[in-house]
Amino acid sequence: MNLQEWINSAEVSIVDVRTPEEFAGGNVAGSVNIPLNEVEARTEELRSMQPLVLCCLSGGRSGQATGYLQSKGFEKVLNGGAWTSVNAQKK
Repeated sequence: MNLQEWINSAEVSIVDVRTPEEFAGGNVAGSVNIPLNEVEARTEELRSMQPLVLCCLSGGRSGQATGYLQSKGFEKVLNGGAWTSVNAQKK
């Protein structure tokens, strides 16, 4: 599956790793807010939510989170980049 197919799959959880304040200012409908600084402590919660598409403001923080989760054995996780891009691809 390509990124757009992942974004629109009913099985995929979209996780926004921005701060709660940023998330409150706009987000992808149905997404979950788990700030980057909480990802490590919430790894098992995230494991149960796979497959995952992560997003943030520009793709930097979601890239860090994707790399971290992949280092912990996650196979079904993609960096979606900017939340606005993910939102634009969501049907």
